[in-house]
Amino acid sequence: MGNRRRVAERRKTNPAVLGGMIAVVVGGAGFGVYALYGGGAAADSRTTDSSSADTRVKKVKTGPLSAKEVTTAAGTFLTAWQKGEVTEAAAATDDTAAAKALLAGYAKHARIKDVTLTAGNRTGAKVPFSVKGTVSYKGTEKPVRYDSALTVVRRAEDGEPLVEWHSAIVHPDMKDGDRLVTGESGTPPVKALDRDGGELTEDEYPSLGSLLDGLRERYGKKAGGRAGIELQVVRGEAAKKAELSDKTLVELSKGTPGTVKTTLSPALQAAAEKQVATRTKASVAVVRPSTGEILAVANSSHGFNTAIQGSLAPGSTMKVITSSLLLEKNLASAEKAHPCPKYFTYGHWKFQNDDKFDIKGGTFKASFARSCNTAFISQAPELDDDSLTKQAQQVFGLSLNNWSVGVPTFDGSVPVQSQAQMAASLIGQGGVRMNPLNMASVSATVKAGTFKQPYLVSPEFDGRELATASRTMSASTLSQLRELMSYTAAYGTAAEAMAGVSGDVGAKTGSAEVDGQKKPNGWFTAYRGDLAAAGVVQAAGHGGETAGPIVAALLKQGG
Repeated sequence: MGNRRRVAERRKTNPAVLGGMIAVVVGGAGFGVYALYGGGAAADSRTTDSSSADTRVKKVKTGPLSAKEVTTAAGTFLTAWQKGEVTEAAAATDDTAAAKALLAGYAKHARIKDVTLTAGNRTGAKVPFSVKGTVSYKGTEKPVRYDSALTVVRRAEDGEPLVEWHSAIVHPDMKDGDRLVTGESGTPPVKALDRDGGELTEDEYPSLGSLLDGLRERYGKKAGGRAGIELQVVRGEAAKKAELSDKTLVELSKGTPGTVKTTLSPALQAAAEKQVATRTKASVAVVRPSTGEILAVANSSHGFNTAIQGSLAPGSTMKVITSSLLLEKNLASAEKAHPCPKYFTYGHWKFQNDDKFDIKGGTFKASFARSCNTAFISQAPELDDDSLTKQAQQVFGLSLNNWSVGVPTFDGSVPVQSQAQMAASLIGQGGVRMNPLNMASVSATVKAGTFKQPYLVSPEFDGRELATASRTMSASTLSQLRELMSYTAAYGTAAEAMAGVSGDVGAKTGSAEVDGQKKPNGWFTAYRGDLAAAGVVQAAGHGGETAGPIVAALLKQGG
């Protein structure tokens, strides 16, 4: 199938120096021989004098692993695996049972033979290696090549250096619990089309790999195709819970694909790919407010689709939802005075604004535009613990886990919290989690006046029902919320990014603090006409400077 993910062919790795020793692969008799030379590295350091083994207590070795220990342990494992000595290879790991099951299946179920493993340069306890072999099924053969890595650890009870076992050692696309299987794929391939009828491929749109996998899993059997013969990663329970789809690694014989038309715009998707490529860990989504159609999703990091499956604190972009709540409850009004002190304490937490600013005698509109945290935190005493949760669910269609997009998605989470965590939720921290698709939908709801569930495949294709919201905002709340976002786009924290974006526009910036990160995740959500978009750039700084230019460029492109 032309749009499936494949394992790229790798360069052959030359014999590598490992901690002063040489790792060499010598081909022959259907397998290579992995050998280590120098300093007695090939000797079994575990051998002891039997006459004294029973009369003294063996000292448990601790501390960092030596280069010799790492290369010897790696060599023992790789040599046995390559020779097909499954029991011996598994014994060289810290999880014999799991390793034995997966390594035995490598030949039996994945049907990979003539395996050659070539070690690369050791870095600390980590040893990269390349894999070359042949996949064979009922007379059909194809080469398979990929890179992987292993890490050596010290066993706690005796200090023995062993390979730390994870399924990703066997193939980097595997999660623990997954299997490698070669055979009829079970799910026929699909040919995914954009809204104009052009074929969507990962080669042209690198961000779409996992999305195309998801389309195949959902619609392969419904789209009229016929399955081919493939080497696949078949997901286990843990990966399925993370909503990861089975993944094709090698296609031995093509199936006949069915056709699935999506809502993606080829021009906007290409523009989105270009925009996220300018940043590390950037993700963006674009939707049409009037219908909910998804026009583009892109990520600079390929594989996991953060744009639609990510679960990140949205920071101050959440203030769009919180503002709608405060406006509805008459706890704020766009043009009326509203407190914005430097600090506000609630639930024994002392909250503050960025750079500890305050606004004396300002309006709620001014606080929204400058993204004043305490303007929102100060209203926590007037709210119930579930107020924000209900607003997100009932008006914005979030946090119900009921979207039916056409591929797996995370539909936002706004849990009921109390005390300081509830207050933090009002500014998009605490337990609140979103992704760019969720926040694009928030802007789309403001623009359209009602929630339209985002979708990638028309519900008419398979007769599924889309999620709906149980109510809409009042006319007064909606009018004021649009005024807040419009003012922010023109004069607030979003103004620099939105400069040159004309027409009916609105925007909100956000920055979300993450433990262990020096810089926050930068968020931006906005609308222009019948387009709404949101993006996040992780660990990069304020949203107006990071995600803002990405979103603004796509709104210009779509206009």
